[in-house]
Amino acid sequence: MMRDFSSDEGIMSFGGMKVTEIADRFGTPCYVTDEQRVRENYRNVYNAFSQYMDTEIHYACKANTNLAILSILRQEGSGIDAVSIGEVKTCLKAGIPKEKIMYTGVNVSDQELKEVVESGVMINLDSLSELERLARIKTGIPVSFRVTPGVGSGHGDKVITGNKGAKFGVPKERIVEAYLRAQDLGFIPTGIHAHIGSGGQSVEPFIDEASVLAEIINQLSDAGMDLEFVDIGGGIGVPYKPNEEEMDLQEMACEVTDVFQQETDVKKIILEPGRYIICDATILLTRCVDVKDAVTKKYIGVDAGFNTLIRPAMYDSFHYIQNGSRFGKAGVARYDIAGPICETGDYLGHDRVLPDTQEGDVMVVYNAGAYGFSMSSNYNSRPLCAEVLVNNGEAELIRERETVEEQWRHQIVPGRLQD
Repeated sequence: MMRDFSSDEGIMSFGGMKVTEIADRFGTPCYVTDEQRVRENYRNVYNAFSQYMDTEIHYACKANTNLAILSILRQEGSGIDAVSIGEVKTCLKAGIPKEKIMYTGVNVSDQELKEVVESGVMINLDSLSELERLARIKTGIPVSFRVTPGVGSGHGDKVITGNKGAKFGVPKERIVEAYLRAQDLGFIPTGIHAHIGSGGQSVEPFIDEASVLAEIINQLSDAGMDLEFVDIGGGIGVPYKPNEEEMDLQEMACEVTDVFQQETDVKKIILEPGRYIICDATILLTRCVDVKDAVTKKYIGVDAGFNTLIRPAMYDSFHYIQNGSRFGKAGVARYDIAGPICETGDYLGHDRVLPDTQEGDVMVVYNAGAYGFSMSSNYNSRPLCAEVLVNNGEAELIRERETVEEQWRHQIVPGRLQD
């Protein structure tokens, strides 16, 4: 079931604090993360798998790269799935040891590849081209490959990554050839990786993925390559709607590890959850600034738009929304929740049953931690919002709200245009 929250004198409580107090203190819009929930989610997935196999969790940091969030996960012992040199450097800045970071890029430039090599993190290769280009930079280092398993999973077409013909990875028909070539070039093949998509709620595609990976592992073993780890990627979904079923982690862990234990000699499994760890640990607070009756529908106008949370506009993603100032009160009307961006598509939710909402009320967008802040933008020259961390009733600012002036800092006006 989707995570819900308690009421404190008719106001939503999050991490032991009233959301109105958080909004008044830090302003809106702002993302608010519950530290204890992050830790709990990490431990849930680690414990589910580690009871069966030697397990490493590599947080898919593209979900949220805030240094405070990364520091929480460092304390928990997490590794990192990084997809850019920027993410690699950010995680090193947060104190994550380079040995616990694996870089999986796609369409990687030579310049980025050089910087990744210099950082000393593990490289997970996405193509034969990348392999050849890496060989011109450095050999003799451990590598793994991302294979396209022909299995897809995800909450929408734009986030399914493992299906046949996807832009990611080496096709499974060419993967043994890739490992043999890597060996010839002087690399040390140590693992294999696949990622089938984002936000899957069903165990079956992960079992299918494991079966494909097990078959490849055995083909490589027959060719004299015994891998140290298998990385099944991320994609563990979370419920975004009140009555939606959640992924059965225990079943997933039992079934997937069974495939590898029964069919291969590989001893370590790596998972790369991002959404599962951070999604329901974070809410987005946005204030109602306008209420409009447009005859055919009613609008709640808020100060967060798709510059703040793009998922509803980009993916048609559903985020549950409640009035945190009137929490638990009965819904009396249907509203569209729309932001301040000058676009028709700027909405957070359509046709939501809510209490009589007034200007100044704090609206709460659930499940905002994964790809919320990290996909936000300066569209309409709007500053990036603040991020706040709550921990057992205490709140701390973990990202200052950007100013308009800071958006100009890299812009240069030629002298001839200044007259």
